[in-house]
Amino acid sequence: MRYGVVVPGTFLSRPNRFIAHVETAEGPQICHVKNTGRCRELLVPGCRVYLEQSDNPARKTKYDLIAVEKGDLLINMDAQAPNKVFREWAESGGFDPAVTAVRPEYTYGGSRLDFCLETPRGLHLVEVKGVTLEEDGAARFPDAPTERGVKHIRELQRAVSQGLDATLCFVIQMKGIRSVAPNDGTHPAFGAALREAAAAGVRVAAWDCDVTPDSLTIRRPVPVIL
Repeated sequence: MRYGVVVPGTFLSRPNRFIAHVETAEGPQICHVKNTGRCRELLVPGCRVYLEQSDNPARKTKYDLIAVEKGDLLINMDAQAPNKVFREWAESGGFDPAVTAVRPEYTYGGSRLDFCLETPRGLHLVEVKGVTLEEDGAARFPDAPTERGVKHIRELQRAVSQGLDATLCFVIQMKGIRSVAPNDGTHPAFGAALREAAAAGVRVAAWDCDVTPDSLTIRRPVPVIL
């Protein structure tokens, strides 16, 4: 997936989870943050960030904050990007060449899952989780407790028990990560639910991404450590 006009800036502060103050060549900007997670290890005062310019003149903010440099690592932190890039990838046959249709926001049980993939074998339900937390070359998820994430895992497990295929897919929004694992220190219930679902037949898979300031592309599989 590609963004429109992207400009660099220097992160100054984040007064709340929705906005950030960023210094650009045009001067200081109040930007919309496209990620409501904590992201404390990413948005450090003085770090280099990238902003997408909005084409909507009626918006209160001119820019969206979409990516950040963490040392030598460029991380896409747009929370909407993982679903967009997964959909493009799945529709092109990257996830499974047998997929004949990709249906987003599929209601199953008491949840709305990210995707239902139609294949000759039947329906394949997929929940996508974007990963931005990195520690010493390894990725972790989540960066904050997510009861919604636990609920989605339970629905995938129920789908498998009813004969459907189901996958929890981590889209790691950076390149070169050696592994991804549940962040048990932050939300032990998520890790416990994921391990139980995997034992019950839910596929747990991960891919890292090629990241540029104005693009995100799924790259290659990454080992998942449960």
